Amino acid sequence: MRKTALSHEILMTVDKPARYIGGEFNSVMKDLNDIDIRFCMCFPDVYEIGMSHLGIQILYAMFNSFEDTWCERVYSPWPDLDKIMRDKNIPLFSLESQDPVKDFDFLGITLQYEMCYTNILQVLELSQIPIWAKYRNDDDPIVIGGGPCSYNPEPIAEFFDMFYIGEGEVAYRELLDLYKACKKEGYSREDFLYKATKIDGIYVPSLINVEYNEDFTIKEFLPVKEGVRTVVKKEVETDLNDSFYPVKPIIPFIKATQDRITLEIMRGCPRGCRFCQAGQLYRPIRTRDVEVLKEYARQMIENSGYEEINLSSLSSSDYPELKELILYLIDYCNEKKVNISLPSLRIDAFSLDVMGQVQDIKKSSLTFAPEAGSQRMRNVINKGLTEEQILEGSRLAFLGGWNKVKLYFMLGLPFEEDEDVVAIAELCEKVAKEYYETLPKEQRKQRVSITASTSFFIPKPFTPFQWASQFTLEDFRDKAYLTRTSIMNQLNQRSIKYNWHDTDVSVLEGVFARGDRRLAKVIYDAYKNGAMYDAWNDYFNYDIWLKAFDDNNIDMKFYTTRKRELDEVFPWDFIDIGVTKNYLKREWLRAKEGKITENCMIKCNGCGANVYGAGKFCFKQ
Repeated sequence: MRKTALSHEILMTVDKPARYIGGEFNSVMKDLNDIDIRFCMCFPDVYEIGMSHLGIQILYAMFNSFEDTWCERVYSPWPDLDKIMRDKNIPLFSLESQDPVKDFDFLGITLQYEMCYTNILQVLELSQIPIWAKYRNDDDPIVIGGGPCSYNPEPIAEFFDMFYIGEGEVAYRELLDLYKACKKEGYSREDFLYKATKIDGIYVPSLINVEYNEDFTIKEFLPVKEGVRTVVKKEVETDLNDSFYPVKPIIPFIKATQDRITLEIMRGCPRGCRFCQAGQLYRPIRTRDVEVLKEYARQMIENSGYEEINLSSLSSSDYPELKELILYLIDYCNEKKVNISLPSLRIDAFSLDVMGQVQDIKKSSLTFAPEAGSQRMRNVINKGLTEEQILEGSRLAFLGGWNKVKLYFMLGLPFEEDEDVVAIAELCEKVAKEYYETLPKEQRKQRVSITASTSFFIPKPFTPFQWASQFTLEDFRDKAYLTRTSIMNQLNQRSIKYNWHDTDVSVLEGVFARGDRRLAKVIYDAYKNGAMYDAWNDYFNYDIWLKAFDDNNIDMKFYTTRKRELDEVFPWDFIDIGVTKNYLKREWLRAKEGKITENCMIKCNGCGANVYGAGKFCFKQ
């Protein structure tokens, strides 16, 4: 019988005890006598969300393919267990061995969302690892962060020993070999951290000092020791066909948020939407060969028992062999009685035909993401989607039997005016009108259903909009109210439903997205005052955060609403993602003028990502 870190009595008192027992199908067990390195992989949120994350599955499988390494997992305990562990002084443990996390060589934390930062502190404290990196010693694990938020790690830099910037398949083997060698030679923790800075993609915050100007903007980045590089270059997997893929995914005992196989077909996006951070971070565009994807799909279906497969990428419609792949999966999955979850596709005759084969038209809805209501704003954000294309896609969908359409928009985009907000309602009305004009009355089985959803725009690092001022809390609410009242004034308003997300979280997300090291104390104080699971509405407490900022004499508006000059040094400027700051400046100025930049699969726009020499579509100027 497997040992468990929690007693039967405790497991029976907490919600969903299967979150904590491990032993899932395809999880990996190893003998401690056969390994040299123990790596604990953490997703700082609840188990069901973490188990849905492809990146964790990739790294877990890759690490465990190394004979000298055992990778295990840990997730944030839910508040009910959190309280019990504190009351009974139970250290946080891994799922596989159920051993304390503090006994591992590495604790790797994936950074997917700014509002999970307090959960990072929860994981460290429950693990009985000092929260502040400067207080750790040779007996503590090396705490390493990675993922999209690590492209501006500064708000949480002082909690981490190091960050891995880029795609994990590339340099982790080199890092683990260095650790093993340092351990064998008796080098200290500090020695290992210094030597690790020689590896591309590795950032050690304690070895780079940040100097500020009098106005608290960044002056410069200075190395603490000679030989420490002050520019960290992201790592890129240049050949996805030769990279590691988890063809034996871990199958949870309880339903995960994404309860299905994920098949990543490509990385990067050629569209160049100016608000989108992922579109810049994951350049250059790289695709997997269709035969490789067919084999991955077959293996994962055979090895998992999942009843659904999902195609994953930032822009699936741009995958060159999409038609061949989907038609193959339709035949194969029908035979295996596996459903296909299609990504958001461009709406054309082929897409609708395919969707009609794999979806229940009566139950499913079609999704469009215009992002902005007016054509002017779609040009500003470089969406590359016209109103004519949206309406034609809607018309084809209605003719194909759909009567439910979801439309996604953002509010608070740079250079947005009230008429652009009103245009959201007007576009919804035009889509509804298209339904009634396309279908004769006798063919309409029921009223058309249009669901419009808005989120608030958050400026992110490494995008052309990193110079943009974020709108205030009051501005966001006014824009949402204007959207709602404008929809209510439309002729077909009974066919249009409007959803919008809360604003308090959007302001904090904006602060941390473009934050600096001064925010670490704010995050720490908020956590100590009870902030945790801030991404969850039931647990988010804005007042705790307001007090933490006030106690530290930090004005949130410094990070959100103030104007940034083109030559300002940003907290993340020491990171080189390939895409140059000059290119982003150029795109910012083109946004001001409402100019479109072409799809980079058609024309190279000189972003700089071609320095990686990867992908079929990244050409030299």
